[in-house]
Amino acid sequence: MKICLFIFFTLLFALPIHAQAYHAGDSVIITWNKGKTTVKTDEAGLMILNISPKERMKINRRGWVEYGDLGAKGDGKTDDLTAIAATHALANELTLPVKASDNAVYYIGGSARIAIIRTNTDFGSASFIIDDTLVENHNAPVFLVESSLPSFNPDGLTTLKRDQQHLDLALSGPCLISVTNEHVKHYIRYGLNQDNGASQTDIFLVDADGNVDQNAPILWDFDQITDVSAQPIDMQPLIIRGGRFTTIANQAESKYTYYSRNLAIRRSNVQLIGLEHRIEGEGDHGAPYGGFINISECANVQVRNTILTGHKTYQTIGSAGKPVSMGTYDIIVNRALNVSFVNCWQTNDIDDRTYWGIMGSNYSKNLLYDSCIFSRFDAHKGVANATIRNSTLGHMGINAIGSGTFTVENSTIRGNSIINLRSDYGSTWQGSFVIRDCTFIPAGGRPVQAALINGSYSGQHDFGYTCYMPGKITIQNLYIDDTSHPEKYQGPAIFANFNPNRTNDSYREPFPYILTKAVILENVTTASGLELRRSDNPFMFEKVKIISK
Repeated sequence: MKICLFIFFTLLFALPIHAQAYHAGDSVIITWNKGKTTVKTDEAGLMILNISPKERMKINRRGWVEYGDLGAKGDGKTDDLTAIAATHALANELTLPVKASDNAVYYIGGSARIAIIRTNTDFGSASFIIDDTLVENHNAPVFLVESSLPSFNPDGLTTLKRDQQHLDLALSGPCLISVTNEHVKHYIRYGLNQDNGASQTDIFLVDADGNVDQNAPILWDFDQITDVSAQPIDMQPLIIRGGRFTTIANQAESKYTYYSRNLAIRRSNVQLIGLEHRIEGEGDHGAPYGGFINISECANVQVRNTILTGHKTYQTIGSAGKPVSMGTYDIIVNRALNVSFVNCWQTNDIDDRTYWGIMGSNYSKNLLYDSCIFSRFDAHKGVANATIRNSTLGHMGINAIGSGTFTVENSTIRGNSIINLRSDYGSTWQGSFVIRDCTFIPAGGRPVQAALINGSYSGQHDFGYTCYMPGKITIQNLYIDDTSHPEKYQGPAIFANFNPNRTNDSYREPFPYILTKAVILENVTTASGLELRRSDNPFMFEKVKIISK
């Protein structure tokens, strides 16, 4: 008997900085006929699998599917993407894990075919060569980790309040809720990459009774909601292990055409363990990357024991008509909650300024670095709550705007400041900073005027929201290694000069900046022996209460 299974995938990838949306439409037919196991693709791109009864029995008896079962060669030359995608399609139907063959080398060419991962996958010690020199669609991921639970549009949700604790929804189980109000604009960017902002949006978790998880609270008042979706949360963890991935870098024009030939995670409750990603073939030009690990529209994802690589920095002309360095990433976290990186590091020097910082994020909550060695942590369009502990951050340091509590503990920071509040989004943090048991090496040891908290705010630009400095900053057991410093150095400052023009009461801010109320200092020491100062702009920060213990 011939049994046909039609699986239709319609997916929207909202990539972060300057990226375009990509709609993937794919279909698979699986048959179980006598004869050989075959994988074919028709003229319309439809993938047709026939699995022989003997092969099906062998796979079921073994308990997993291998890429070789569907024809992957693993010789480093044959394009194995179709076979890889077919393997995952079969594994998804049989609800079986996938295993790569150890020591195989799977070559992946420029096809837009996507391998959909819905079951545990063990890449093992196999190698994967992803060739980006000639691709059909630069936005199509190679691997897509997704849920088998369909999203839906819940009825009755028309408004929201900040910190609202309950929604009048009856759900079959916990869901990730995403809301948008297209009539309000936030994050109206300032500077060389200026823009007109993005629609007000939020993403949060609710249980079956409509109770909002207060560890990831609702951040904004929504007078109306123009779009809402709910994604059920998979309760069973999906685990992906191993794999040695190498990207042969694209040779495209240096402009904001983000490449996303990656592993995209769109399912909640995922563990990614022991993956390695390296890059070859970068020259004097190329398009930027939107993360080899791209985590979006999901919650509860942990990446651990993983090795990644920073991308070479290229320049283009920004929206203000002037040259800019393009952000390019090996990690992107976009509209995701409870995402952690544990015991991860990068292959290139974290202080090498020819490589862009390795991570960027938007609209996310509860991000964690633990025992990581990375060149950068970054939150573009806001993060609610972030923690960096037991880690070392390189030349691009910590850059963030957002809300809640930002904790940095038992870590070494080698950027220009401990935390840089991004000026292109208003240098805003509505909450508190906690910095304890850390070492700060300003600019990685280059002679600079050191400041712990950096940013810039003129008060002349409307970012779409009120801008804040952290209301309370607590600094405990901080050692500042300012051995290398410029002439006439007066010691490190708590605050950089956020506004050189704000030096007396005559300065006017059409869009006022809400300054820090108190800084608590305990056991702050310097290599230079010089005391910690308030700022190079003492007037601006004269009302900030400094409490030394």
